[in-house]
Amino acid sequence: MDRTVPAIVMLVLALALVVLLWVGWRGRKRRQADVPEPRPVPADTGAERFRADGQYVTTTTAGDWLDRLAVHGLGLRTRADAAVYDGGVLFERAGSGPLWVPAGSIDEVRLESGMAGKFVERDGLVVLGWRLGDHAVDTGFRTRVPEDKTALKAAIEDLMSSGRSGDTGRPQDQEEE
Repeated sequence: MDRTVPAIVMLVLALALVVLLWVGWRGRKRRQADVPEPRPVPADTGAERFRADGQYVTTTTAGDWLDRLAVHGLGLRTRADAAVYDGGVLFERAGSGPLWVPAGSIDEVRLESGMAGKFVERDGLVVLGWRLGDHAVDTGFRTRVPEDKTALKAAIEDLMSSGRSGDTGRPQDQEEE
């Protein structure tokens, strides 16, 4: 009997913590309701330039590495492949679906040591700064093979410098009749 009461108290506290986490995540999704859904992967992505396997860390509001986006599955950490194509960057996320970043939406690529709960060695994450509709966001990716991070960054920089105007990721304006 003397262990029953503490066990019940711990169970209630654990349940309360889970409920608070769920309420917080739901509130975050409600606050981010204006963030548009990412574009689907186009039928023609162009030629593949580079591919690396690793971990999709998260997508956050640009410049705020703690403000994880909860909408559209963008905040879920998962195993993934990052592939650079002529038309953009594709994160093939296990269990979350693909995330396509059109080449015209990419603002920058850099190396960082952490974001939203994932901290690694200095310059261990490849962070892609891009525009999702009117929102500036950062997407983090950790390569499985450390040498791949510089090659991935270089491939994205090459894509950016190729001057491909491509798709900006913004909703297309209706053509005037």
